This record gives sequence, structure tokens and C-alpha cells, in this order.
Amino acid sequence: MAAISTKEVRLASRPDGVPEKANFSIEDASAPDPGPGEIQVRNSWMSVDPYMRGRMVDRKSYVPPFQIGAVLDGGAVGEVVASNADGFAPGDTVLSMAGWREAYTAKPEAVMAQKIETFGLPPQTFLGVAGMPGLTAYAGLLRLGEPKEGETVFVSAAAGAVGSLVCQIAKIKGCRVVGSAGGPEKIAFLKEIGVDAAVDYKQHRGVGALTRALMEAAPDGVDVYFENVGGDHLAAALNVMNNKGRIPVCGMISVYNDAEPAPGPNNLPHIIAKRLRIEGFIVTDHFDLQSKFVADLAEWIGAGKIKWKETVFEGVEKAPDAFIGLFAGENLGKMLVKLA
Repeated sequence: MAAISTKEVRLASRPDGVPEKANFSIEDASAPDPGPGEIQVRNSWMSVDPYMRGRMVDRKSYVPPFQIGAVLDGGAVGEVVASNADGFAPGDTVLSMAGWREAYTAKPEAVMAQKIETFGLPPQTFLGVAGMPGLTAYAGLLRLGEPKEGETVFVSAAAGAVGSLVCQIAKIKGCRVVGSAGGPEKIAFLKEIGVDAAVDYKQHRGVGALTRALMEAAPDGVDVYFENVGGDHLAAALNVMNNKGRIPVCGMISVYNDAEPAPGPNNLPHIIAKRLRIEGFIVTDHFDLQSKFVADLAEWIGAGKIKWKETVFEGVEKAPDAFIGLFAGENLGKMLVKLA
């Protein structure tokens, strides 16, 4: 066993608005020999996710904020190099929350490390379709959205890691699916995965234009709106929701970088008149569905019913670029950073 030289990304300053490269620093570090109960891991892939933007603000939330000068953390997949921890051996593939670094040494419980069986899937899929984004889509749609065969499901950010799987699960459940995404490449991907109608929001700016496009795409209204974006998308969805519609709220990426709170939709009374149910959720509240999700996903992938895309940046130095790219819509499918 020997120490491993590594590079890691630290938070240099808190962003004001859209994050910039100056908010991050790349530092040399070392992953030492593992002590008692520790594992030494070389990461091969790491994830960047929109929720991390909220952790860059010093405020109380469902996860602690990142600290200035400290290494960031997030989902990562790697290989155990050395181990003094029960249940972990060199060569094991592990999923952890020790991303934003090329290697680490820690007790497994300190970084939520768990050994995974890949079942022939590429290891990075456990940061995407087979990981947290996948379970988010599964739980949010099926448990909160409760789609019924023949209903219409509208998905914003539909070409992203979560949204694209929501679209495909909704189709598997016999629903008509409308997806919103930005740009021709993403619209083409939505058609590839079987979405019935795709709305390019970049061609329909503002609540009025987006509402008209959505009414054309969903002439019978929307029964389930899977919310990833907020802002104009939420206002437009409220305009076209059917009575007793359900809105699982996964994220609101359109407002994450606002320096001041954005005005809320002015059509919230639709919630009352249409008897809508709107519920926010965090994926960690639904880990009890993990085994069912994995079983269903394996069946669907085996039957050729699930497709996914990845946008990959190379090298830990590119992690800030990948993260910033999320807010410019640069990702098609899951945004990943390849470390090795």
C-alpha cells in the first residue's frame, strides 16, 4: 500500500448568481494509506448535479452547505485500491459521495461508500440512469405523480438525466408524454425515446408563448406535470393542468442562480379551482423503493425500453466547467466528469 497523489476541487468563494470558474480552485492533495476501518479509492467518474448550487449558499437546508476552502463532495464511482474495512476488497467498485477528487481515503460510512454490482452496466450509469437521478425519476413519477394509463404527463427539462427517464417510464405505463427541452439536438433525443410531443422552449419564450405551445402539444390537458424547471414552465403548466392533476416538484433550476427571489407565478389560484396536488420531494425520502427500482430498471433495459445519454467532460480540472454548463443547458442526459 502507498499514498496516492490526487487533485481535488475546493470552493474558493460563494457564487453570486451564475457560478464562475473563479469560485473554484484545483489543489494537489494526497490519499494516504488506509488506517483501521478505512478504504483507499481511486475515482473513475464523478457527477455534477443542479442541487449542488444550493449547497454553495451558506444557509440551512436539507444538506449542509459547502464550506469555503474545503473540498466539494458529490456522487462518484471508483475502485478500491487498498482496504482495512470489512466488506471491501481491492478491485471492488464503489459508489460514494466523495466526488470532486481523483482519490480519497476514508471510512466507508463517512463518505456513504457502498460496494456495487454493476450487472454488466458501465459503472458511470450508477451516477445516472441506475443511480440517484434514476431513483428520483422513478419515485417522483410513480409514487407522487401516480400516472394512470391514458393520462397525459408533461415533463420539463425532459432531455436531462431525470427528465428523460421520467418520459420513458411514463410511456411504459401507457401515458401520453409531452416533453420540454431546449434546442434541436435535445428535441431529436426526445423523439428518439418515444415522447409524443416535444416543445422547444427556446422557440417559445414567456408564459404566454409556452402555454400556447403546451396547449397544442397537450390538447386534452395535462394530468401529471413533473417539475424540474420552475418559473415560466410552472406557470404554463398550471394553465393547462386538468382537474385533480398532480405536480411532483423535483427541482427549479431556472431560479437557482437568482440573486434575489424571482416573482412567483401569478396564476396560483388554479391550484384551488383545479384541485391540484403539488408536492416537493427529496430522493433520500424514497430509498425504500431502491430494490424495486433496480428490479424494474433491469427488466426495462433488458427489454430495450430504456435509453440514456451522457455528456462527459474529461479530467477533474474540468469539473467546474461541467457544473457551470448545467445552468447553460449544455448537457444532454447526465452530466459527468471522467477522472480516470
